[in-house]
Amino acid sequence: MRRILQPPQWPAPRGYANGIAAEGRMVFVAGQVGWDAEGRFPGSDLVAQTRQALANVLAVLAEAGAGPEHLVRLTWYVTDIEAYRQSRRALGEVYRETVGRHFPAM
Repeated sequence: MRRILQPPQWPAPRGYANGIAAEGRMVFVAGQVGWDAEGRFPGSDLVAQTRQALANVLAVLAEAGAGPEHLVRLTWYVTDIEAYRQSRRALGEVYRETVGRHFPAM
């Protein structure tokens, strides 16, 4: 048994699911990008888009009745390693503001 997870204010995805709750209470969240429910990016910088992408992950988890403390793994893909390196401190702050002090496998 499985249940598709779709935050109600989001547009329907095409060709994938934003998340799936599987039997045994396992939830699989699709890759999330840094745009909001209207498909707009909050800014062009890595930090703003990371904040939004993390909020998107948490929105899908909330549809399953889960929270950030239930995360077991996150994988990040970045296209500009230098921007990532220069933003590490700010990214850490955004992570703690959004997810808290729960650190899953990465």
